[in-house]
Amino acid sequence: MALDADLLAARRATLIWSLVVPVKVLAQAKSRLAGLADDKRSRFALAMAADTIAAALQADTVGAVLVVTDDPEVSDIAGRLGAIVLADTPRAGLNEALTHGARYSERRWSDRGRAGLAADLPALKPGELTVALAASARVGVAFVPDADGTGTTLYAAPPGAPFSPQFGLASRARHLASGAVELGTAEPGTGEAATGSPELRGLRRDVDTIDDLRAAARIGLGPRTQALVAAGSWV
Repeated sequence: MALDADLLAARRATLIWSLVVPVKVLAQAKSRLAGLADDKRSRFALAMAADTIAAALQADTVGAVLVVTDDPEVSDIAGRLGAIVLADTPRAGLNEALTHGARYSERRWSDRGRAGLAADLPALKPGELTVALAASARVGVAFVPDADGTGTTLYAAPPGAPFSPQFGLASRARHLASGAVELGTAEPGTGEAATGSPELRGLRRDVDTIDDLRAAARIGLGPRTQALVAAGSWV
């Protein structure tokens, strides 16, 4: 019995993940970045997605990043970064795109965990993703809430567990109601999450508004997003 427990612990410690990142067509992306012209919003959406994908590819236990998109620019840069690009054949929304990518992973790598990641995390650090995925390997289906505490930036399900993402407005409440374990929220005054890991600041900081982008800049932006910010004076 102890041997079985040791083997299970070893498998969890070395679990490899497929990470699904859905990215909208750039012309439709980031409409809430008010004050920016359409072309600049598209450039920021592309830069943030590229920085998110690049950080995800560097996480220790991520075996593949699957980018689900119909945008040719996103497809091009994601492929050049080393991601697998899948057409958004469901064309039915964010959760359907995530499920589409997860099914691809299940068919190709049945022993991997599957996780869905938001595409607008320009302050994401690879180590944060490694920590969150390791926690999910230990506790089961889990999610990371966004910095505002209402949405979700990461949803993860180990092999054999159902993959049922509930991204969108008020998704934190839906994920909690589904039984998923919340990760990355610091206990008051400690700076430590309930799982014992450091607070996942970059992983939680999605960007929908200019104020969000300013907050991400204070954490530390990825190089592509930083280059766009450095070229302007409004952040």
